[in-house]
Amino acid sequence: MTTDQELLIGAVAYSANVVPIWEGIRDYFRDTDTPMDFVLFSNYERQVEALLAGHIDIAWNTNVAWIRTLRRSGGTARALATRDTDLVFTTLMVGRAGSGLSGLESLKGRRVALGSRDSGQARILAEYFMARAGVDNSQVDLVIFDSDVGKHGDTGKSDLDALRAVLDDDADVAAVGINTWQALTAAGDDTVADLEVVWESEPYSHCNFTALESLDRARADAWVATLMKMDWNNPEHQRILEMEGLRAWKPPELSGYDSLIAAMDAQGISDHW
Repeated sequence: MTTDQELLIGAVAYSANVVPIWEGIRDYFRDTDTPMDFVLFSNYERQVEALLAGHIDIAWNTNVAWIRTLRRSGGTARALATRDTDLVFTTLMVGRAGSGLSGLESLKGRRVALGSRDSGQARILAEYFMARAGVDNSQVDLVIFDSDVGKHGDTGKSDLDALRAVLDDDADVAAVGINTWQALTAAGDDTVADLEVVWESEPYSHCNFTALESLDRARADAWVATLMKMDWNNPEHQRILEMEGLRAWKPPELSGYDSLIAAMDAQGISDHW
């Protein structure tokens, strides 16, 4: 349990730069009236359980972990803040350049590479969006990459595996999160030149800081107010924000989770793995 003065934030160690990110965030809060520390988890399921058990005060959750926490808490959990990039998250279908594919309907009879079963962007929502467009799993040949299960797609490994399947002609199209695609294009990755986006979903919400109703609202709100003061124009803040993939922290948009809630319901995805 944390002290009255310090909030304990949970995060999942999905890559090596998670430690410097959270050390930087902790340092930012150190000289404020809302100090914090952090603890890292190996997967989101353990983090959700730790939050529900009161071992941490706030969890930095994926969209899947948020929905599980919301359901396990009887709908009383609070989404406190999110990244600007989390408000415009999308799922892409990427095929070989010049493939002639366009839109989800064109995927009928094709090989579709999907990511990990707990990845909202590369699996759960990809299947949901296809079904909504009238393309069910019996009409495509699914190529599944269950890479890094427990990380909810954060490592991007299953996205990259799916893209590799397209490049190796083991699949015609791959479902990936916009963050993976943008990272590849920004880095000037040579493989991107051979690929093209054949469909993009509407925006939906992704990660957020989640707290339970039991966390004193004044303490939570004060912490969020301090978080929101991180400024891209401050070089030290910018270093941390850039590593975490945002330019500004924003209030969450709960309606942005509606599509994932519908997808998890339609696919019978449990609140526990």
